[in-house]
Amino acid sequence: MLLADKGYDANALREAVSERGAWANIPPKANRKGPICFSKFLYKARNLVERFFNKIKHFRRIATRYDKTAENFLAALKLAAVRIGLRDNESTT
Repeated sequence: MLLADKGYDANALREAVSERGAWANIPPKANRKGPICFSKFLYKARNLVERFFNKIKHFRRIATRYDKTAENFLAALKLAAVRIGLRDNESTT
């Protein structure tokens, strides 16, 4: 599934996504002539993904890509994700 904003609403992109066996959930532009299938419920998940990437960029090691190998970068990314998850689910009582 591809979640994108209105800027990516193009027939060519939708066809390329469907050729790969996926579904594009992109809100239609105001000037689109024909109706398309769009789920507002699934589109809300895009906000969660964008907020996660914003939080990840606050980690200096991730933002500047200090790691030389992909394995080390992925490990640092996983550690940062765990730290964000623990911070978000932390009890304040």
